[in-house]
Amino acid sequence: MLEAKNNNELPAIPGKRYFTIGEVSELCGVKPHVLRYWEQEFPQLKPVKRRGNRRYYQRQDVIIIRQIRSLLYEQGFTIGGARNRLGGDEARTDISQSQQIVRQVRLELEEVLRILRR
Repeated sequence: MLEAKNNNELPAIPGKRYFTIGEVSELCGVKPHVLRYWEQEFPQLKPVKRRGNRRYYQRQDVIIIRQIRSLLYEQGFTIGGARNRLGGDEARTDISQSQQIVRQVRLELEEVLRILRR
C-alpha cells in the first residue's frame, strides 16, 4: 500500500537516508514550491529541518508525497479529500488492531472460564 500504483513512470527511490527538496522534486515529479505547500496541508509530511532551515526528507516522506501526488493528480481528489483519505488509512489501521486485541482477550477469557468450570 505504501507505493502508489500509478507512479510507475517515476524513478526508483534511491537507498539514501535523507533527500533534499530538489531531489524529492525530481523523484516525485512535483515542483519544490508545491512540496512546501503540501507540508502545510498534510500533517503526515514533516521533513527534518537543519541548518539554515533546509529541508531533508526521509524515504517515508517521499512515499507519502507520491501517494499525495497520485490522489491529487491521477485520482482527482481535492486537497481536503486527499488529507481525509490519508488520515482515514491510519484510523482504519487503529480500529483493525483494536479489534484484533479485543478478539484475543475474549478468547483468553473464554479459556479461563472453561478452566474454572472444570
